[in-house]
Amino acid sequence: MSNTIWSVDEHLEDVLAAVEPLEPIELQLPDAQGCVLVEDVTVPLALPPFDNSSMDGYAVRVADVAGASEEFPAVLTVIGDVAAGSGELPSVGPGEAARIMTGAPLPPGAEAVVPVEWTDGGTGGGAATGMRAASDAPEGAGGEVRVHRPAEARAHVRARGSDVQAGDLALAAGTVLGPPQIGLLAAIGRGTVKVRPRPRVVVLSTGSELVQPGEKLGEGQIYDSNSFALAAAARDAGAIAYRVGAVTDDAETLRATVEDQLIRADLLVTTGGVSVGAYDVVKEALSSVGDEDEAGGGIDFRKLAMQPGKPQGFGSIGPDHTPLLALPGNPVSSYVSFELFVRPAIRTLMGLPDVHRPRARAALRADNALTSPAARRQFLRGTYDADASAVTPVGGSGSHLIAALAQADCLIVIPEDVTSVEPGSEVEVVLLG
Repeated sequence: MSNTIWSVDEHLEDVLAAVEPLEPIELQLPDAQGCVLVEDVTVPLALPPFDNSSMDGYAVRVADVAGASEEFPAVLTVIGDVAAGSGELPSVGPGEAARIMTGAPLPPGAEAVVPVEWTDGGTGGGAATGMRAASDAPEGAGGEVRVHRPAEARAHVRARGSDVQAGDLALAAGTVLGPPQIGLLAAIGRGTVKVRPRPRVVVLSTGSELVQPGEKLGEGQIYDSNSFALAAAARDAGAIAYRVGAVTDDAETLRATVEDQLIRADLLVTTGGVSVGAYDVVKEALSSVGDEDEAGGGIDFRKLAMQPGKPQGFGSIGPDHTPLLALPGNPVSSYVSFELFVRPAIRTLMGLPDVHRPRARAALRADNALTSPAARRQFLRGTYDADASAVTPVGGSGSHLIAALAQADCLIVIPEDVTSVEPGSEVEVVLLG
């Protein structure tokens, strides 16, 4: 470990320079959700692929219903049913109509669709309110229908290709695949797609004092919250997260655990054991891990000019040079460190164009001035009011105040050269929502 003090920006730059986007793979649609597309996808066939009805009603010729009214309805012979997915279509001749369902192809000869509400529904009575299912009333596919209103050509017909034409660009490379994009891919017949996969992130907390939630606390023990918070944060960033429960403060155990986890990790995150105490086991276990590797590697433990989160470790580990970020053990320090360094690394692995949280300028709402240590960039928790462009601090500056973190939706950034911020001053906020 060197005695150099790193700035937040230098450390982040170092992390991102060492992280490459993952190699693209072909995935089935359900597995591609949240991934970044690496190829332009063009439309192989027009959508919809055929002229189809936008209503339940009757497919007719325009001339046969011209001048139709309630008083003088057009009386047409019903020649059959056209349902969505129909194969053989009846041909509609002069004086004829075919019952048609929404989404069904327009049969040959027909020029428009008359909604069922404009007809007697084939009952011989007044205006129909709906159509009975073909299975309930097979006789509805025959007989006569009275049409009470005329229809223009192409009325209630969705034209072939009115959504997209064959050859159109459906989705551009770089698109993140959310539900509507997955739907479009399915609609154009794509079962698989080439994407950068979601990174696999292993989160490992250290400390002999840590107990898993749901178990009984002994003397001097606390619950392991960091591994849960950071695994959730990794999932929130788009990763597949694997949480490894707390590892005791023993360098050999930790080293063995890390080496076991490498098989399923694109990125490793540890929390705890990185400061200068006698039991700071992460530093002890990992300082030497990369040294046996001729190609370099290893973890560099640093002091950063920030609060919270001064002690940080970063490097690569194992035969594939898997990146590892060692975060401090204080819950707030570890979460702030995750937001600043790990989240951008995950999003870089995904190949996303923008890896950073959005930032905004906001007026400080506070009763007293906020103080900040000189030569350190301080990150305070806050709640952001977008309508008023204002931010209110939550909790104190202590790095252990996890209750305040749960109330916060942003981080208030106080630069290195500022030691006091008056109420009403403009500050930068990092939006976490």
